[in-house]
Amino acid sequence: MECPACRHENPAQAKFCLECGAHLVVVCSNCGTELPPSAKFCLECGARATPSGVAPVSPSSSPEAYTPKHLAERILTAKAALEGERKQVTVLFADLKGSMELLADRDPEEARKILLDGLVAAR
Repeated sequence: MECPACRHENPAQAKFCLECGAHLVVVCSNCGTELPPSAKFCLECGARATPSGVAPVSPSSSPEAYTPKHLAERILTAKAALEGERKQVTVLFADLKGSMELLADRDPEEARKILLDGLVAAR
């Protein structure tokens, strides 16, 4: 069973997350009935089911509030790989008369082949 708080995979019989300690039992907030982990609605009263002990994350929360510790550490150790590198490049854009009408409904690879074939023929 996946923990709704930290996304850690836990054994099916777990009642608490092995990674963050969050309560894994899904309980109806309306009538208190214990529900299967995959339940989205209560089988007794029809109310929306929410995992108990897990507060919803506010969109204004900082990433530290909802990022599991193991994932944060992995991101920080791979920071250089994630940032990439800066390179100076030159880009040329050329508009060929009538090209948009010719290529509008074509697959990108097919459009590229048509343009390249046209350039080779023009030489």
